Amino acid sequence: MPHAIHQVPGRLHRRLPALLGLALALVACGGSGDGPPTPGVASAPGAAHDDGSLRRVQAAGVLRWGGDLQGGAPYVYEDPSDPEQIRGFEVDLANALARELGVRAEFVQNDWSALIPSLERETFDMVLNGLEVTRPRVGRVRFSRPYYVFAARLMARRDNPRVRADLSALSGLRVGTLSASFSEELLQGRAEVVGYEGQEEPYADCVAGRNDAVLLDDIIATLYGETRPELRVVGDLGDGFYSIASRPADEALGRALDDALARIIERGELEQILRREDLWNDRQLGLRTWGEAEQQRMLHPNGGADGAGSAGGGAAAASGIARPHTMTFGQVLLFFEGAGVTLLVSLLAMLIAIPLGISIAIGRLYAPKPLAMLAGAYVELYRGTPVLLQLYILYYGLAQAIRLDPITAAVVGLGMNYAAYEAEVYRAGIQAVPRGQMEAALSLGMGLPLALRRVVLPQAFRLALPSVTNDFIALLKDSSLVSIITVVELTKRMTIVAVDTRSHILPGLLCAALYFAMSYPLSIFARKLEERLARS
Repeated sequence: MPHAIHQVPGRLHRRLPALLGLALALVACGGSGDGPPTPGVASAPGAAHDDGSLRRVQAAGVLRWGGDLQGGAPYVYEDPSDPEQIRGFEVDLANALARELGVRAEFVQNDWSALIPSLERETFDMVLNGLEVTRPRVGRVRFSRPYYVFAARLMARRDNPRVRADLSALSGLRVGTLSASFSEELLQGRAEVVGYEGQEEPYADCVAGRNDAVLLDDIIATLYGETRPELRVVGDLGDGFYSIASRPADEALGRALDDALARIIERGELEQILRREDLWNDRQLGLRTWGEAEQQRMLHPNGGADGAGSAGGGAAAASGIARPHTMTFGQVLLFFEGAGVTLLVSLLAMLIAIPLGISIAIGRLYAPKPLAMLAGAYVELYRGTPVLLQLYILYYGLAQAIRLDPITAAVVGLGMNYAAYEAEVYRAGIQAVPRGQMEAALSLGMGLPLALRRVVLPQAFRLALPSVTNDFIALLKDSSLVSIITVVELTKRMTIVAVDTRSHILPGLLCAALYFAMSYPLSIFARKLEERLARS
């Protein structure tokens, strides 16, 4: 599920001292013959360079940790008896870690998909929210030793025998999972991956027959999948890890968190925390004997032997860590494919919005009172509720009654929403036509439908055309919302590529350029049309 915040550099000369200082610090950290330290295992006090990060937290008296309440139980969730309080096993773990550091824990709500960008811009000190250790993240943040071992659990409909507990057997099948997750990493190249932002939606789509299977963490599968009688557990396809993420530059804080977590595990407190949420199982036994070898296997699952770099951003092991890279030609082509999807959805939605909007406008002005009230209620309902909610209800809420594929649901949802706005545009255009035009047409013996079609509507359409063009430009941008129903349009493609390249600058610029290329000609057309209408 993205509200990543990115800072644009200011004047370069004002930042040269800071940049030079950072460069010298990086040289100092990387220039030693021993290589950069590897995070994740408790080390002797003073072994890490004192970068001031631990002292900063202790001086503030607060350990700020980021998470998303939308993830719900058992991670972090609002207390049903007191919504002002939060509960969850990660809340208890954060409090225990803060106590070990001699400070108090403070939760910071943040959209889950933007946790790492927010960590990088120092919104909080660490991420503790079911963050899985994946190759792109290993090259971007510093991961601690794990605090939970989960299984990637495959589920499918009971009436679908094609799905077996074997990754190689998933070829050709549509498998739902969370975007940028450990499970998505497992599925790459083995199945048709359908990415989601939420935890419940993949299972709802599987029940509705839109997907063949779902692969997600066993915690999620237990809460959202196994409760559905239509689904069955196929099997577990691999183990993954939840770990605490901190900034690579905050090595002192990262090592202190590792030491604190080691003590919490050693005295059995973590087991007690997990048992309170019924999460303890045999997979967690290995956390007690976790060492350097296990940490390296977690960070370099393909067998990278090295100690070649820290998870926080040192030199990445070629076999274990996905290195950041610039956009490839293939990824650029995928941007154009995403732009095509954006344009297609927007055009088809507008083809629904215009005739439906005209009908609603005529209904409000000329239909009998009950129909006019119904048309007015449609306009107010669609204008008064978020389009994101409308898409969600259409695709997920009505799935048992109406099974629409993602593109169809996107087109219908946006079309019905924009019809409400087009109705008001055309109603204003009709009312702008002098009443004498209608009266003259009726006096010539034309019926109301004929007078509207031949006299009023052509003039109203001419007056409304600039506003309709502007609405289509807005629709192009609003189409980015359809990623919530698994449509990979232009903005979604940008976020996918940004994760791969670990940068939002080039993908963001290309995305903006393509939106501009689609909308600017329409803006010119609308402006010239308005000028022409003004002269006439």
